[in-house]
Amino acid sequence: MTVSRSAVVVGGGPAGRGLAHRLRHHGVDTTLVDPHPDRAWHATYAAWTDELPNWLSDNAIAAQTDAVQVSARTRHEIARGYTVLDNVALATELNLDGVALVASAATSVSADRVVCADGSVVQADQIVDCRGALPHDAPYQTAFGIVVDATDAEAVLGGTGALLMDWASPRQLGAAGSPLPSFLYAVPLGDGTVLLEETCLAGHPALSIPDLEHRLRFRLGDHEPTVLRTEVVNFPLVGASTTPWRDPVFRFGAAGGMKNPTTGYSVATSLACADTVAVAIADGEDPKAALWPASARSVHELRIRGLSALLDLSAEQTLDFFDAFFTMPISAQRSYLSERDNLAGTLEAMGRVVKGVGMRTRMTIARGAATGHGWSDV
Repeated sequence: MTVSRSAVVVGGGPAGRGLAHRLRHHGVDTTLVDPHPDRAWHATYAAWTDELPNWLSDNAIAAQTDAVQVSARTRHEIARGYTVLDNVALATELNLDGVALVASAATSVSADRVVCADGSVVQADQIVDCRGALPHDAPYQTAFGIVVDATDAEAVLGGTGALLMDWASPRQLGAAGSPLPSFLYAVPLGDGTVLLEETCLAGHPALSIPDLEHRLRFRLGDHEPTVLRTEVVNFPLVGASTTPWRDPVFRFGAAGGMKNPTTGYSVATSLACADTVAVAIADGEDPKAALWPASARSVHELRIRGLSALLDLSAEQTLDFFDAFFTMPISAQRSYLSERDNLAGTLEAMGRVVKGVGMRTRMTIARGAATGHGWSDV
């Protein structure tokens, strides 16, 4: 006899909505708790195309390119598909048909119940906290971006379809204050516009939004495109716990270890892992165990140490690091960036980078990876 299972998902961002959608697909009685379950998402969500789950249709795609460019000391063409998602279409794809909605904020989340601001209490066989990585003491990624007409972006893109990272002279961009380097992220959004975003990959503390805005203006120089809208990024790269498999409450999405701590990407991984969690809950199994086998835990810990090493690099060493990283074969890049349970591939990629940089940078990487920082449980 099949036993019907129930779940409460707290948080209606892409990870939470995606999980609620897949839970219903797998027959789980699902409730979504979010104060504004239909609120539009305004951030730009993108991913390597091969990270997206096969159940997500092309309707959710805003723009797609077969390759991206990376510029550190040298220029690299990365022959790997890259996708920008259409937020409205993505939300439509992740429909909540059959999901019960509680339009209230959660004031307390425990392993067996959710207490809401409207006084209601929701219980289920499984509680999943998907409220994102809430502010706390951790390394952050910050960015300031402008959306411009594609014709205005031509001078920046220079015929390139998309720029994943363009590191300008660290001395130039660091002259205004912090020595932390930053890079330009420039991607078409599929509607005739392009996002030009100055990004601090990781900092503890990270570069401020005003500093990044200054750097973007400095980078653009005399080129002053008409700004259609702006975008600000400011989020922690790790959850409150860097060992989410030990948390008493099961967390999923950015707060639950789905965010790659060395890149900040989480949406595609969350969507791709939603079925793993949903099937485990539907079968009455422990979703935490299904999501975090030993190999995934080890890779996550290595990525945390990779973030720690990145924080210790100077601007010049950062250029060396990314030249070495993007010189690797695509398969090795993919292992580290996207394959969350490929321990052998992750170790191989890390070894390749260490071998590809100079001795001083190699020692900095080794020291940072070995010592860690106070924000990490690893």
